[in-house]
Amino acid sequence: MATAFHILHDNHEASELNAKGKKFAVVVSEWNSNITETLCEGAVRTLLQHGAAEKDIIIKMVPGSFELTFGAAAFMKQGKVDAVIVLGSVVRGDTPHFDYVCQGVTQGIAQLNTLGDIPVIFGVLTTDNMEQAEERAGGKLGNKGSECAETAIKMINFACSLEK
Repeated sequence: MATAFHILHDNHEASELNAKGKKFAVVVSEWNSNITETLCEGAVRTLLQHGAAEKDIIIKMVPGSFELTFGAAAFMKQGKVDAVIVLGSVVRGDTPHFDYVCQGVTQGIAQLNTLGDIPVIFGVLTTDNMEQAEERAGGKLGNKGSECAETAIKMINFACSLEK
């Protein structure tokens, strides 16, 4: 599994992770809140560590991972943030519901990134069981919310570099 061999935050230069003066929306799924709240805490902690002001981090909850696309799109239309981070957790069950939700949210976020003017960072865990989700939400594989925050900062910098 790729996650075991690559942790994003080991590959950055401190200078490229400056969130000062940038505004972030964090859209969090209520479903599997024991996981998503930990992902959110990791994202917020990382944004603050890299200079974002508390007032510049807006956190909004949506019922489930499928609704993350709508939440992100709403922030994009508003035009008041530099990046949107979506955080969710979908754990495989006994029905194909897992496949439909994962496919829908993945395609929705990909479409927003293709058509939008600001980055939407995909932080949806799609795991076979709750143990795998816990490992990625502050467990032995780190906190993917934190990695999403770093990615958001990098993508803002990328977008700004194109405007020069």
